[in-house]
Amino acid sequence: MKEYFAHETSLVDANAEIGAGTKIWHFSHIMGNCKIGERCNIGQNVVVSPNVVLGSNVKVQNNVSIYTGVTCDDDVFLGPSMVFTNVINPRSAINRKDQYAKTHVGKGASIGANATIVCGHDIGEYAFIGAGAVVTKNVPAYALLVGNPAKQIGWVGEYGHRLVFDKNNKAVCPESGQEYQFKNNQVTRIK
Repeated sequence: MKEYFAHETSLVDANAEIGAGTKIWHFSHIMGNCKIGERCNIGQNVVVSPNVVLGSNVKVQNNVSIYTGVTCDDDVFLGPSMVFTNVINPRSAINRKDQYAKTHVGKGASIGANATIVCGHDIGEYAFIGAGAVVTKNVPAYALLVGNPAKQIGWVGEYGHRLVFDKNNKAVCPESGQEYQFKNNQVTRIK
């Protein structure tokens, strides 16, 4: 007995592993040999390719294709129509399936609507990629990136609020009260 919900118009291939409480909506295709964690929400018109791994509580909004080579940790948010790539130099006439580059999205990261993640670049935990950004390099944990090409304009906390650091390089999230430190060009949560 399956412990997940799949809308009648969705297609779930054999050998796809899907965790309890996950919901798969209209016209989505979950391909074989992928792994989707518990309590995920897979929106309308989503494709999850073979060997993709999604952690638990991942939210995939409408019109997202997650290609082979992509892994997402728990609590990742993938905004509407955002794009992953998996080959650096695609050509229709040349098969490069043996050249898929890997992309890893860290725990709690958010990728905004219509953003593009060029393959081979990792997104750090709790990073926030703004709508329409084009990521062409690795993204540090807690970084806030916008634009094309994406540029870092600040830092965010685990609740997604921009962090403002004081003269001691400490910041407090206005919603959670969590405390963060900026040191050696990195942000870490200290409380």
